Amino acid sequence: MEPAAAQAMEPGELDAMLQAAAEFGAHGDDAVRQFLEQFPLPKLLGVLQSEADVPGMDETVATCLDKVFSSRYGASFLPSYGAFIQAGLLANSKNIKQLACKAVIHLLDKAGDSAVAVDTFVQYNLYPLLINCLTEGDEEISAVSLDGIKRLAEIPKGIDIIFPPSGQGSVQLDRVAAQSSSMARIRILSLIAKLFAVSTYTATAICNSNLLSLFQNEIKDRRDMLKTLSALEVLYELVEHPHSNIFLLKTNLLQLIIDVINDSSGDSIVRSRATLIGGRLLSSADAFMAIDKNCVTNLLLAIDKILKMEDSQNTDEIESALEALGLIGTTSVGACLLLTDSSNVTRHVVEASFDRQGRGKQLAALHALGSICGVDRQENQMKLDNQAEERLKHLVYTTARNSPKMTPSAFLLSVLQQDPDIRIAGYRVISGLVAREWCLMEVCSKSDIINLVTDPNMEMTKLGMDARHNCCMAISKALSSSHLLHEPSLSELIGKLNEAVKRGPYLSERKRVEPQPVVVPAERALSML
Repeated sequence: MEPAAAQAMEPGELDAMLQAAAEFGAHGDDAVRQFLEQFPLPKLLGVLQSEADVPGMDETVATCLDKVFSSRYGASFLPSYGAFIQAGLLANSKNIKQLACKAVIHLLDKAGDSAVAVDTFVQYNLYPLLINCLTEGDEEISAVSLDGIKRLAEIPKGIDIIFPPSGQGSVQLDRVAAQSSSMARIRILSLIAKLFAVSTYTATAICNSNLLSLFQNEIKDRRDMLKTLSALEVLYELVEHPHSNIFLLKTNLLQLIIDVINDSSGDSIVRSRATLIGGRLLSSADAFMAIDKNCVTNLLLAIDKILKMEDSQNTDEIESALEALGLIGTTSVGACLLLTDSSNVTRHVVEASFDRQGRGKQLAALHALGSICGVDRQENQMKLDNQAEERLKHLVYTTARNSPKMTPSAFLLSVLQQDPDIRIAGYRVISGLVAREWCLMEVCSKSDIINLVTDPNMEMTKLGMDARHNCCMAISKALSSSHLLHEPSLSELIGKLNEAVKRGPYLSERKRVEPQPVVVPAERALSML
């Protein structure tokens, strides 16, 4: 169906339409059908194209049309109104431009045939116009256009508009970035990160188009701290995707990240974010097969340098460094590396876990130690090779001996006696460590530890209850395959654990405290007035 020409309205008809548009709330198919029978699309669009000087008219009609197009019935008209979408993307009015960007999303989501939607994009050259809205529009328009481009990449043949098989598309993102402002370049980086997450196919297309070099260019030039930080924030979003390591480690991005961490003249926030990105890049087992060992060593040395700084001046950096080590330690390959590398960075993790001088630092260290001990890994991957296991045991006992607590069991007990966040991190550490016989013996040697982890009243939040119960199950499971299971002196302890495991994480039998009436003598009541 060819779109009808925009139609003008009589003044009285315009007033009625604006009132109906302002009151239009329900936008199911039936409601939309009835509304369009009274006010056809050509007339509604004609109002937007008119030069009538009516306050709030554009906003009212645009909001109404967005509701119309968000229904399947309304969206079914969009392939026939590609010319109006095109005009809207070129409009000066923010309301109309934003409506056109949203109409693109409705076209892709609800118009029905995705092939027809792609044909509409091609016929009316909508993709370059969306890119212009992304780079030149205000924050709202930029965000909506970004969602529209991402949605285009998610449908069959849509990605071919963004990355044509010939490699000669009408819009080359690297060329657009080269001619754009700093803010527009960051928006293009955000688009690349969104597209990267769509699929390995789009990630491959991004790499083949050399678009990752845009991140390198922004990070390499560190004269503008805010610009560098913005690029790192977007890069952090990108590296959170599971397949990112495969592609990113083939570039020199990790070396650039190491340079940022080592730049003592740089801002602390920038170095903190770079440190987390470095940890994220090495958080998969595949990463260690794709990168030079010298680069890994250099990253650990850079992190070690941060952890030797003074807490009072570099708290955020230190916490980020500990979190990065936890990310690396989530895989058995990474954990083994941390425990056996000459940089000896795991020593900082264990020492900070025992140290109550800085709460944020201790909390980050405990979570990192839990990850290194294997709490995030599959059961058959929790324990490490002999060298790494011996190193872990040595670090824990040595650090305990050099602390006021003297023993690992006393340390673990002290952690469980702290605030809820520290306790949750402590549950994680115990859940990972008890897979080792020596730690299981330490835990069982302190009845107070078992009393706390089996106490159903200990935690008040779901996260805390789950962590406590997981800890109970980890101890019980470790005991089930240990010679300690048949130790007579532990029978009461084992009974408590079995009961706690069967009870589950949530306390359903908490005693209800009924409100008690308060009786106040008449004399006292008068004195209180």
